[in-house]
Amino acid sequence: MLPPLPPPRLTRLVRCVFGLVLLGVGLGLVVAADLGAAPWDVLHQGLSERLGITIGTASIGVGIVILLAWIPLREKPGVGTVLNVFVIGATMDLTLAVVDRPDPLWVQVAFLVLGVWLWGPGSGLYIGSGLGSGPRDGVMTGLARRGLRVGRVRSAIEVVALSVGVLLGGTIGIGTLVFAIGVGPNVAWWLPRLDMRGGAAPRRRLRPARA
Repeated sequence: MLPPLPPPRLTRLVRCVFGLVLLGVGLGLVVAADLGAAPWDVLHQGLSERLGITIGTASIGVGIVILLAWIPLREKPGVGTVLNVFVIGATMDLTLAVVDRPDPLWVQVAFLVLGVWLWGPGSGLYIGSGLGSGPRDGVMTGLARRGLRVGRVRSAIEVVALSVGVLLGGTIGIGTLVFAIGVGPNVAWWLPRLDMRGGAAPRRRLRPARA
């Protein structure tokens, strides 16, 4: 039997953008829940407070800086990589512009749960479109090719980002922990079901789309 033909590029692009929008909405809801931001958004939140800019703008700025780090690492971004930087940040700002922090605790929890859940289908659509890895994954794989261990590189990047965010005034809490623990299994369930790259990715290699 012949292998299936790759899906049209336009279809992949639409799915990629829709997935990134879901990711941005999810992050916006987690921030609006005010129970602790997602790990990288702790950094973006801290920068937002210090520089007087929106959290989405901070996210875009950090993403651009990370993409610049691809140059010496000789990584090649795809169209999805670039869209990742701008669409997620812009969607976060739009979400926070229309969604206020809820007062009842149960609504805050609902926002948090929904925001984390959206990262499953969002990541599945984005990663499954096969149009480019996330900016942070490019740095990780670039350093790994130079002899560093992937796990250690990834852990170091995450710890540094979270630590700097805390020092800048970013908010950590139960939401940060829920996001960090819940995203992996959520993405692992959705990606094989939404993958358009001719086969599901191995579960041990799954990474959040923001990565």
